[in-house]
Amino acid sequence: MSTEKEDIKGLTILGGHTQPSKNLEAFPNRTPGRYYLVSLHTSEFTCLCPKTGQPDFAAIHVDYVPDKKVIESKSFKLYLWSYRNEGAFHEHVVNQILDDLQKVLDTHWIRVTGVFNMRGGIGITVEAENTRTPEARLQWMNRHSDMASGEK
Repeated sequence: MSTEKEDIKGLTILGGHTQPSKNLEAFPNRTPGRYYLVSLHTSEFTCLCPKTGQPDFAAIHVDYVPDKKVIESKSFKLYLWSYRNEGAFHEHVVNQILDDLQKVLDTHWIRVTGVFNMRGGIGITVEAENTRTPEARLQWMNRHSDMASGEK
């Protein structure tokens, strides 16, 4: 199945925009009746401590089961980049990322995990999840429990 012109019709960031942006874009899911997992990961996330202004670094993991839309990855990269000069607590950042993605995508299921580097000897991991379709979450959980046990 190849990408068609209709799939990219509304995308404005891909192929052009290179500055941080809170604008998330999505393209049509060509298989909306199928539950499948999309995983996004970066180890280069940065935001600022809202009190001290010191940088906080994290790995951000996003797993979701799409419905009618799939996130366009360059817009997501620029979205994450927009936090670089923003002061925010880790818990707020992860939940805001989840809310913003869910608003654009309206997924069956989504989880955002932020694994923040240690500061003052304490590392923080924040995990936020939203489930609209319980079957999608069960499928994801079953897949990962099979992988953990060595089954495929």
